Parts: sequence; C-alpha cells; structure tokens
Amino acid sequence: MVGKLSPLTLSKYVFSRIGVKDPAVIVGPSIGEDSAIIDLHDGRVLVAHVDPITGAVELLGWLAVHISCNDVAVTGAKPRWLLSVLYFPEGADEELIDKITKQIDLAAKELGVMIVGGHSEYTPGLNRPLISMTALGIVDKEKAVKTGGAKAGDAILMTKSAAIEGTAILSTDFADQLLSKGVPHDIIKRGAEFVRKISVVKEAIMLAEKGYVTSMHDPTEGGILGGLTEIAFASDKTIEVWEEKIPVAEETEVMAKALNVDVLKLISSGVLIASVPKTLADEAVSLLRKHGIKASIIGLVHERKHGLVILHRKDGRKEVYNEVYVEDELVKLWKKFKR
Repeated sequence: MVGKLSPLTLSKYVFSRIGVKDPAVIVGPSIGEDSAIIDLHDGRVLVAHVDPITGAVELLGWLAVHISCNDVAVTGAKPRWLLSVLYFPEGADEELIDKITKQIDLAAKELGVMIVGGHSEYTPGLNRPLISMTALGIVDKEKAVKTGGAKAGDAILMTKSAAIEGTAILSTDFADQLLSKGVPHDIIKRGAEFVRKISVVKEAIMLAEKGYVTSMHDPTEGGILGGLTEIAFASDKTIEVWEEKIPVAEETEVMAKALNVDVLKLISSGVLIASVPKTLADEAVSLLRKHGIKASIIGLVHERKHGLVILHRKDGRKEVYNEVYVEDELVKLWKKFKR
C-alpha cells in the first residue's frame, strides 16, 4: 500500500490520539486542513505545517521548501521559518547531499525564509532520499483562512494549469519512459521547467490580504480532484466543477496521454484552489491576471448534497466523488516503472 492513510484509519488511530488538548489550538489535526493554527493571544496566530516529499528525486530539495511553504501561505500567513529532516540512503555520496541542500537553499532564498533547524541522517532500508519539511508563519488572527471555510454560492477559482508539480516530476523522474513512448525532447525539457511555477505563496497572500477568499488549498496528492474533495469535506459542502474549464498545459497533456494518467488526479502543487464569493470572483481573477498569474473560474460550491465533488467530464460523463481520498496517478507510475 502506498499513499495517504485512509480517513477511517486517520480518525481511528491518529486524530483520536493527540495528547492533551490545548485551548490555544484553533485548527488542529483534521481531514482537509493541512496546517495547524495556534492562537498567540496577541491578535496573531502561528501557522505550522509539515510535509513529507516522497514522490520525487531530482527535484526533492526544491519541492520540499515550496510545497511546505504553500500550505502555510494558503492560510494567509507568509512563510518565515523552516525545519528540515533529511533522510539519505546508506552510502549516499556527498554529491547527492550537495545537490539536495543546494536546492533547499535556493528555494528558501527565493521565498525569503530561513532554515532554523532540523535533522539529517543515513537511514537503513531507503532506496532514494526523502525529506520531511516543517514551515512556520504568523498572520493576524482575523485574516487567517481555513480550508473548511467555503460557502454555498461561492465560485471555485484556480490558478495556472493542472498538475504543475506532476508535470515537473514526470519530466525528470520519468523522462526515459516518456522518450520511449515517443514524447519529444522539447516537450520534456519544457515540462521540467514547470518546477519554477511550483509556489502559490504570491497569489495566496495577495488574495488573503484583499479578503477575496473564504477558503484556499494547495492541491498536492490526488491532484485537482484531491484538493477539491478536501475543501468540500472540510467545509461540509458539495463542489461542482467542469473539466472543460480546467486549464491543462500542452506539455502536461502530451505526457499524461503517453503514460495513460488522469491529469486531474496528478499531484498539482503550484496550483491554488480557492473559494470566492460570486460577487468578488471577477475582481479576484482580474487582480491575479494583473500580476501575471493565470486564473480561471472552474466551478461552484453548493450545500452538501450527493457527494463531495461532482465532475462533469468533457465527453459528457458525470463523476461523483464521495470519498475525500483520491489516489494520485504518480503512485500508479512509481509502482509500474520504479519497483
């Protein structure tokens, strides 16, 4: 078994065993909420998030910084501090360590954050390096945004294009398989550059500061659909979306077709999904586009009815997602090609 624990397992063995409850914790362990929000009792809250990076190798350090910071930013807090735990396979050489830590340093400098601690080790049994990264930030209490804040009648806004992180990973870790399927070198090269689009910090902070959003989420594992089910579950709402309205880059489409994966279920860090009151949706889209960030309205939020997410496919099929967990297509590819 690979991927996230099921909601049932989480509820039974994780969320029910959290030690002593602290009244300062506004948002604690829960499905759909990726960051803890802790009241500092001075009008501000501390936002904390930890993320393991296990589905990438070539881009490991870069992704670890940006993905953890994304999950802090979607609460409206600017990321400030990082703690990294680095797991290296036995016998890993200095070249690998240099490569990963250089990526971490460059990404941290790009976002203006500092590595303030962590741990590193050679770990028995690993066949590739792994990272667990913790990100911290502070925001005014009244400006904090929760994943579970979506309201019926809100529009669903999405930035950039689907599967940004997935495209970058396919272009690097699965380049040989893509070439064998006839995908041109230039498509793969362009896809690898998608790693530069992996941050949502700028747009998340921008929308939060303007008060345009009721909820925000960085869709990682499970892709766009996984992110939508988590917003819907946390908000106790149903989200309806149309595939034809979801932008997909040419590079992503070509690679996904070659490897037979569903773009909407492919890991999508770099995309921001937000619920926005209908009256503010056009303003929010205009603001983002003014700052060079592509934005699209892809769906609507309804009161909870049948399912968490209703997806209208381009071919006319309607898919209803009742479970919050959506298996990522990357899991399937690792099983198939990287055993």
